[in-house]
Amino acid sequence: MSLKRVVLVFLFACSLHTAEAQGKYQWKEATSGGYPYKYVSDDPMKARFYTLKNGLTVILSVNKKDPRIQTLIGTRAGSDNDPKDHTGLAHYLEHLLFKGTEKYGSLDWAKEKPLIDQISNLYDKYNKTVDPAARKAVYHEIDSVSGIAAKYAIANEYDKMMSGMGAQGTNAHTWVEETIYEEDIPSNAIDKYLTVQAERFRDPVFRLFHTELEAVYEEKNRGLDNDGRKVYETMLAALFPTHNYGQQSTIGTVEHLKNPNLKVIREFYNEFYVPNNMAIVMAGDFDPDYVIKSIDQKFSYMKAKPVKEYKPAPEAPIKSPVVKEVLGPDAESVDIAFRMPGALDTKSNLVLGVLSAILQNGKAGLMDLNINKQQKVLNASVSVLNLKDYSIFSLSGKAKQGQTLEEVKAILLGQLEILKKGDFDETLVKAIVNNSKLSELQGLESNNNRATALMDGFIKSRGKNWSYDVAYVDDMGTVTKKQIVDYANKFLNDNYAIIYKRKGEDKNIEKVEKPAITPVEVNREAQSSFLQQIAAMPATPVKPQWLDYEKDIQKTTVGNTDMMYVQNKDNGLFRLYYRFDMGTWNDKKLALAAQYLQYLSTDKYTSEQISKEFYNIACNFSVAATSENTTVTISGLQENFDKAVTLFEHVIANCKPNEEALTALKGRMQKARSDSKLNKGAIMKGVVNYAMYGAKNPFNNQLSEAELNSVSAAELTNILHELPTYKHTIIYWGPQPLATAAADVKKLHTLPASFKTAPDAIKFVKDNQDKNQVLFADYDMVQTEVNWLRNAGEYDPAKTGIVTLFNSYFGGGMGSVVFQTIRESKALAYSTYAFYAPPDKKNERYSVLAYVGSQADKMNDAIAGMNELLNDIPRADKLLETAKEGMKQDIETERITNDGIIFSYLAAQKLGLSTDIRKQVYESIDKMNFDEVKKFHDQNLAKKLYTYCIVASEKKISLDDLKKLGDVKKLTLEQIFGY
Repeated sequence: MSLKRVVLVFLFACSLHTAEAQGKYQWKEATSGGYPYKYVSDDPMKARFYTLKNGLTVILSVNKKDPRIQTLIGTRAGSDNDPKDHTGLAHYLEHLLFKGTEKYGSLDWAKEKPLIDQISNLYDKYNKTVDPAARKAVYHEIDSVSGIAAKYAIANEYDKMMSGMGAQGTNAHTWVEETIYEEDIPSNAIDKYLTVQAERFRDPVFRLFHTELEAVYEEKNRGLDNDGRKVYETMLAALFPTHNYGQQSTIGTVEHLKNPNLKVIREFYNEFYVPNNMAIVMAGDFDPDYVIKSIDQKFSYMKAKPVKEYKPAPEAPIKSPVVKEVLGPDAESVDIAFRMPGALDTKSNLVLGVLSAILQNGKAGLMDLNINKQQKVLNASVSVLNLKDYSIFSLSGKAKQGQTLEEVKAILLGQLEILKKGDFDETLVKAIVNNSKLSELQGLESNNNRATALMDGFIKSRGKNWSYDVAYVDDMGTVTKKQIVDYANKFLNDNYAIIYKRKGEDKNIEKVEKPAITPVEVNREAQSSFLQQIAAMPATPVKPQWLDYEKDIQKTTVGNTDMMYVQNKDNGLFRLYYRFDMGTWNDKKLALAAQYLQYLSTDKYTSEQISKEFYNIACNFSVAATSENTTVTISGLQENFDKAVTLFEHVIANCKPNEEALTALKGRMQKARSDSKLNKGAIMKGVVNYAMYGAKNPFNNQLSEAELNSVSAAELTNILHELPTYKHTIIYWGPQPLATAAADVKKLHTLPASFKTAPDAIKFVKDNQDKNQVLFADYDMVQTEVNWLRNAGEYDPAKTGIVTLFNSYFGGGMGSVVFQTIRESKALAYSTYAFYAPPDKKNERYSVLAYVGSQADKMNDAIAGMNELLNDIPRADKLLETAKEGMKQDIETERITNDGIIFSYLAAQKLGLSTDIRKQVYESIDKMNFDEVKKFHDQNLAKKLYTYCIVASEKKISLDDLKKLGDVKKLTLEQIFGY
């Protein structure tokens, strides 16, 4: 479960985009299977919009690409709807809707119910009690009664049912205007899925509340350690001094989190979880007539009720900049945000969408060319966040070395002044439309993109504006330069909020204190009769499809190299790759050269012109150097294949040294390196690499300061010029027949008479853990992050089945032993996992990885809890059967398509395999049992030596506690990062 993340808005994975619908995009009505529905003509998703008799909205989009369905069930209620004195309530409720009903999640509802009612009354009492000692006494009683109630509860039974039917991505999120429940199910599980969901929303039971409450506390504390989230919430508060967008945190205030009330949560559920306020969205492989009839039958019990929508008074205009500061340990940044008309203002959103693309589109926007291409700041970006009542348009930037945030602000605002004066080429609008059509084609491939766009449309307009959404890309082409300039001058002045994220200690952080919680029963082996009923429901078997690399991939030669080919029979997109068998382990400067290329000109084009040329033909190129491979990717519309490849070949062969650009790049890299040392995620990644490989490891295999400073422009351009002279494989996925594609590549791609030999690659060898050890890195944070690391035996393809089953059963998801024990039973962490990680190369070793993120004062208990599981795996035969059934369903419904077929083959080759390993795994599933899983656990995890990787604040933990785990080594940032 999660809060919805803030993302840039793109067509099919976006918040609602609306526009003036053109004539060909009209609402129509039809009837099929006895059910009337509406649709928009020429909608590429062919979405059907149904409204059932009780007001429930159902939106269906058929996509036969894979035998799976992305499902979303959403309600138009989020933190905006929280009572003022119970913020965070919608998010609490989201968590509780995973706990079951009378029918599932309970061993004996008759005995459990009076205890649940007692707990609810106790929380009501706790909520109204002020005296600290009295509150502590009430909570002790809550803990005691909860322990008794838990004996009748079956933890995670919802997750077990979903896993058993082959669901993936079981999750939910709460945001300001919505709460959405997410599942990706096999096409043959429709009946099971709808039966479970209909029961789930019938009358949920708020069981196991106090341990789930602690998980939400952990989520809040993690947010307090997240500078990005603090900036976001500060921005909302500054832009919206009266609207709930800015006045009510989605996860809730600390004070409200400490004072929950189950009766108020039930009132919220009763008010907003009604059919006329909800939608079911499904995108994927199904018969819409069958699905709508099934939904109607199963959800007809829901009764419509009036829903009081949140309708705030308009915000007063912002007349001068609102300036705010956020302090924290992470890198500095600046965000400038404007409050704009909401998503329902279709004309505004159309112009705003084009305006934002004029400013930044990744290649030819004003900020792309004038800031990022010229390296005037570390990085700069634009984002649009479309909400129902208001949209947010923001500019973000990070300072390079020696630059102040105030200087970054001036540079960002300078681009708005250029925009407001109309100093841009109006023909850029046509290129924006073409690139948006490219994104549209790419987006249609994903069921998740389809479902998300349709649900966003429901949340913001109940789907009424879908005709505008469908017309959006076409209508972009009607936006004139005058409209853009007028819009910018009207809305983008001194009416902004500016958030300076500065490095420093945030003395205002108030963490949610750990309450006294006694571990509760999770009843792993228990099963309700409802779960058994779901498991017994018939499902048409889906036959797995194996790749036959000899048949599925066609091969030929182009000159003196190999070409691999898979045809795109769906649309006009292509992807062409040059894949080199050398990377940064062969030459650390390869990654720097690849990054440098984007700033270089040729004898024919400036760097800016190159970006514009690619954008104008709706094509892209990139050069990426990883540890063992360097890959050139050219992609876009097949109609422009020759132009794109010719342009790239010209650039790679004729790019000219630019010392000024290199100096700027070095400066930005040095600042980015400094910023990485302030990021706890990067620090932990480095510590884990140190534990896995030792002091010299892939993570810190970086150019030293001296090496970086000594690199010349000529040296890097020589690397780029010579890159095509090294051995590489050509990969093509696109609509052209093989012979035509090969002939085109041969005509356009220059190959040497013979390939150069790549430099020898550095070899990294995994360490042996010969003693328990602690690698510690100090970081100013509320939480403590702990990773366990142990390197194990060499890769053996025969173990793939047991490794996959073990990971699923032991520590790979919400229904796993680790999650149930650490989070559900003991409430020690919000996030936890453990798995046996396979290598990606033959003759390499497996690694055991485990993780717990907890409050600092729970670190010792969390470590003890994980160690107990690493040493002794609990037996739960029914959980194991669920894991096996989930494995089967995953494999049966997985379809590796497009260029993924080729990359699957290349990955198999790297492991020394010549066939699709999934077939071997699938055939082994029924033969595996708990004894094998336990034997595997005992041989590879139990009573072994581990390196504990810990990132925490020295002020909040005891180093003496760490010494009890093993020899403690405190790592410096230089040791971790290699510079």
